[in-house]
Parts: sequence; C-alpha cells; structure tokens
Amino acid sequence: MAGRTATNRIAALAAKEPDRRRFSRVEINVLGRFMLENRREYPCQVINMSPGSAALVSPVIGEVGERVVAYLDHIGRVEGQITREIDGGFAMTINASSRKRDKLASILTWLANKDELNLPEDRRFDRFVPKNPLTRMILEDGREYACRIVDVSLSGAALKTDVRPAMGTPVTLGKMRARVVRHFDGGIALEFAAIQNQELLEHQISTTEER
Repeated sequence: MAGRTATNRIAALAAKEPDRRRFSRVEINVLGRFMLENRREYPCQVINMSPGSAALVSPVIGEVGERVVAYLDHIGRVEGQITREIDGGFAMTINASSRKRDKLASILTWLANKDELNLPEDRRFDRFVPKNPLTRMILEDGREYACRIVDVSLSGAALKTDVRPAMGTPVTLGKMRARVVRHFDGGIALEFAAIQNQELLEHQISTTEER
C-alpha cells in the first residue's frame, strides 16, 4: 500500500505545465557533493527533490542566482541555480531536458518507494561475483581496509570484512563511491552512488595493484 501511495504521489512529476512550481517535490535522503562557481566542492544532503528543483542541506551556502553543479548518490550529475536560502542550506533549480526530467522522475519514484517500504537496497539488478573479488574499502578519513566482494550488482555490493562502519557512512570501494546500507554476519552491504554497466563496474571496484 505504501509503495502504491508513493507511486501515485510521483505520477505527475514529469508534467509539462509552464509554471516553474509544476513539479511535486518528494522527501528523500540522498548524500552528495556540489560545486559552486569558485570550483570548490562541499558535501551536501538532499532533503527533498523534484525533476525541476531540489533542497540541499550543506555547511556552505552560495549566493542566490549562483550556478551549482551537484553530484548526487543514485542520481548522478545535476546543475542549476540557487533560488533561495533555507534553514541549513539552499534550494536550487534543476536545468534538464525533458528526457532527463523523465529519468529523474523514475529515480525519485524508486527512492520514495525505497524509503517508505524501508528497503535496504535496490534489487532491480542481478547479482554476480566479479572476476577479481579482492578490493579495498576507503573511509572518508583515508583509512583503507582490504575486503572481499561476496557478490555485486550494478547498484550495490555485499562485502566480507571485519570493519563495520555505521549505517549511512560514505565509503569508496575501489574507485566507486558508495554508502553502507546494511550489516550482516561477517560483513556489510553497500549502495553505489551511481549505476554503471557491468564491464565498467568490474574495473572500478577491483584493486589490481599490490600494496
């Protein structure tokens, strides 16, 4: 029932009315980074979003009208302009083609369903064991840990490791940005920040050089 409610709520996200508030926003919890015109990057958290706009919580707030480029988990690259300040952050427009807005609506549908149904990770993709299951997990403070990939999909991975970062912790697996979404006996599950094709994914998550 909850999933159906979320789907119905977002069904009109890609409507084509001319007014700038034409898109319904949905509450989400997505981490990422954004870059202002000074080309410096800062961490952020998206608290609500539509295919035409977003609200971000961040330690740094740019000027109204300033161009922003953001790289968001699950969503990828978006760009637009700051429209106003909000408590602890700012709101921004999203400049995108009709095709990209449709894609954003689809992603937001999944994110809203995921949150409402308390789903631990995206199960849309088949899992497989990579050719090279040995890799390294890097935390934000630079600490690195060797680990073994139990299985992986285009949207996430299960790792065998003695290190268990807290839920929601951002990590890097090989060269892939991800975050911890679940703990299990002997390891953790990660969600990738962006979906890749299988060939690129295997290259990005593997560690080939000896340390």
